[in-house]
Amino acid sequence: MLKINNLCVEVEDKKILNKLNLEVGDDEIHVIMGPNGAGKSTICKAIMSHPDYKITKGTISFNDKVISNMKTDEISREGIFYLMQSPTEIPGVTNAELLRAVSHEKNESKSIFEFNKELNNACEELGIDKSYIHHEINVRMSGGEKKKNEFLQLYELRPKLILLDELDSGLDVDALKELSESLMKYKKEKHASILIITHHVNILDYIKPDCVHILKDGSIFKSGDISLANKIEKEGFSRAFEVDEV
Repeated sequence: MLKINNLCVEVEDKKILNKLNLEVGDDEIHVIMGPNGAGKSTICKAIMSHPDYKITKGTISFNDKVISNMKTDEISREGIFYLMQSPTEIPGVTNAELLRAVSHEKNESKSIFEFNKELNNACEELGIDKSYIHHEINVRMSGGEKKKNEFLQLYELRPKLILLDELDSGLDVDALKELSESLMKYKKEKHASILIITHHVNILDYIKPDCVHILKDGSIFKSGDISLANKIEKEGFSRAFEVDEV
């Protein structure tokens, strides 16, 4: 599904990612952990072609199609959803208006009744108030409410690959559990793949990864199963790097 080959990325002439290689297969969950400044969030922004993140070398492919030379909206249309650590506020535009526009863009022939029913069902599935449907996108919302709001969009957009950048940031324990369980149900139904960026293992109590990658100095330092994440949580990144470098 997702293949990153020898990727180098710069921000304001500073190299962030250095010859990064990563593959996420169909219906797989991968986790990327690493200390601050290692380049974790940069991976997501590079995948989505953020204009401030310049790819100087390498390629990003999705379903055997090179997307590293595409625009953000084109990448999204391919079926990739990026849930940012701090979702953007869009005053004056409601979730219903945005998602209705997306539905038209995808040439989906849905009546207003069918569309509203889908959004109401999504709210029930996510355990969120139906007022979210007609709320301005992420405006005057707490961090946790913004994450729930993004999940409403995710359910309607039906992506094949979900990029989660610090989902647990701003969420209390109950909200993290609820959204994680909803995400796993979505994955099971849609056979989606998930790439998780995180500092901690809390989210892995609910979302079990197929592979865990440790990022260091802009590239994958080590990969393993969930025991690798538990080791990092217990010992810290510095200690784990020292042990492996001896």
